[in-house]
Amino acid sequence: MKKAAWILQGLLALVFPMAGGTKLSSTRAELVANGMGWAQDFSDGSVKLIDAAEVAGAIGLVAPAPPGILPVLTPAAGAGLAALMLGAVATHLQRGDGFVPALVLSVLAALVASLRFRPLW
Repeated sequence: MKKAAWILQGLLALVFPMAGGTKLSSTRAELVANGMGWAQDFSDGSVKLIDAAEVAGAIGLVAPAPPGILPVLTPAAGAGLAALMLGAVATHLQRGDGFVPALVLSVLAALVASLRFRPLW
């Protein structure tokens, strides 16, 4: 099970920085022009905060475990990313956009949180 958790963590740690990093380096107007219409529903600061949370969550999925420092941060990052993606699902549903990618990411992040919280109990 540990290998499965590491594989999921690694995949999510690759996906979230790509998505969040791309959005962090673009303006809100550029995001909207590139098909991310949801960005027009949020302020510039909110969009950057969401994107920064994605990048920080990705780091939190993998950084604490190898040195063994605060391993509780890994499942907390998974839970935070799952919650963030549930918010994305709600936003996409309200807009009538495709929500499946956000839902899949939410489920995978929740699975990582579950697998990593378990040893802490």
